[in-house]
This record gives sequence, C-alpha cells and structure tokens, in this order.
Amino acid sequence: MLEVTRKLVELLDVSPTGGDHFQGDSEDVGFPNLFGGQVLGQALMAATRTVDDRMPHSMHAYFLRPGNPRLPVDYEVQRVRDGGSFSVRRVSARQEGREILTCAVSLQIEEQGLEHQFDMPEAPPLDTLRSDQDLFKPMASRLPEKLRHLWEREQPIEFRTTEPQDPLNPQVKPPYAQSWLRVQGELPDDPILHRCLLAYLSDFTLLATSLKPHGCSLLVPDMQIASLDHALWFHREFRIDDWLLYDKDSPSASGGRGLTRGAFFNREGVLVASAAQEGLIRKRG
Repeated sequence: MLEVTRKLVELLDVSPTGGDHFQGDSEDVGFPNLFGGQVLGQALMAATRTVDDRMPHSMHAYFLRPGNPRLPVDYEVQRVRDGGSFSVRRVSARQEGREILTCAVSLQIEEQGLEHQFDMPEAPPLDTLRSDQDLFKPMASRLPEKLRHLWEREQPIEFRTTEPQDPLNPQVKPPYAQSWLRVQGELPDDPILHRCLLAYLSDFTLLATSLKPHGCSLLVPDMQIASLDHALWFHREFRIDDWLLYDKDSPSASGGRGLTRGAFFNREGVLVASAAQEGLIRKRG
C-alpha cells in the first residue's frame, strides 16, 4: 500500500472512546473548512462499528456547521433499530461540543432480489486520459501557496476527468461531468473500508457540476460554496482501488442552491453506487 493511501485509510479508521462514541483525526486538503468527505467517511465507519454482519446500503447526511481541519471530530452513534434484515444508526459528528454533521445510516444483511440498472454512459477510455494532477501541474504557480503545495504533493486518489477545464478560468458548459477515479495502491479485502473510501471521495467534484452552466468553479473568489446535504446508496460490491467512472449531472439550480447527482460504474459497466447532493452556490454580495 502506498504511504499516502495508508494515511488515508488510517484517517477513516475512527478510534473507540467509550460506549458508542468514536474519534477521528482531521486532514487539511486545502479547502477553507474541513472537507465534508472526511466526515462522511468517518461517520459511516463509526456506524458500521456498532453492527455485526450487516453492510451499509445507504446514508443521508446534513452538514450543519463548517468543520475545523485542525481539530479531531467526535462521533456519537445511536442504535435506532435492529430488525430482522435492516439496522439503522444515527450518527452525530461534533467538534468542541458543536454538531457539524448529522446522518442516518441503514445497513442490511446480504440477500438476493430483483435486478436491473441503467446502462453505463459512454466515456473516453482510461488510456486516452491524463491524470488531473499531471494535467493541472502547469497552473500550480497561479494558485495560492497553500493550494499549490497540496496540489503538487503525492495524492492517494487519482482522478482522470474526461473533459477538464481551467478552474481559474472556467467556461460556460452544460451541467454534466465525468471522472474516472481510484484509490492508488492495493487495499485490503474489506468491503466496509471500500464503501467508506467511496463516501470520502464522493464529495470531490460533485457540487462543482452545478457551477458549470454559470461559468464558475470552486476556485472563483467571489463565490460562496458549501455542501448542505449528501446522500449515498450502495447497490453492488466494488473495489475502490480499481477504476470507477463517476458520472455526474446537475438538473437544477435555484434559490442559491444547486442540486447534483452522481452514479458510479465499474469498468465492466456495473452500477455500484449512486450519490446526490444539494449545496450552497451563490455570489457574495
């Protein structure tokens, strides 16, 4: 396992602090506040630590306050229900006693049922695309020093965007986006870890899709951008250390909010997970 990947795995490995309470370290990924994907992944991991032999199939989260990337996060898990097939857990994430995220996680025993899925959309082959990090390295000198350092260092996740554009000079585009992505290096055969890592990376680039029709990006200085909620559904088994296509669209923006949706397909075209998010996207007045 690569060292940067090992650190990411350790980041999501929350520590028990007594009862159904856990604590996770924090990481600064260059955003003004704590990266929401970190809290999603850690909250999902905390929920699974209170259930035996059931896998998470969905989570629904609300971001309540900005988090501090320099402080650890405390997680309290409430055992809402344990039924014959499903369990539900409610997770509260706090820093300095203030709740920054609340979410519900549903877990299910393995069972067979009816099967169907949408076809995988067309996407450029992997070998025709460069990694985002290599593609954008030439513009690193135009970034603030903190972001420049984070952009230039080795990353645990590789993205290959199918139609990249300059985030410092975004053009008006339709509200669609695609990226191939994977966690670099070989991971253990732990399906819970793979799902928690997908929760972590599902927050990258999703909300940005709602900015494309407006010629904006996450780096445009006069924009106020923040995730408000996040939902995930896990449909089928997958490996996050193998390539997945993250296909995204934004059907609506109104009231200072943008709605985005995402679907994860493996290289064989199997739909393995879905995501949805609404976020604050407004110009500072």
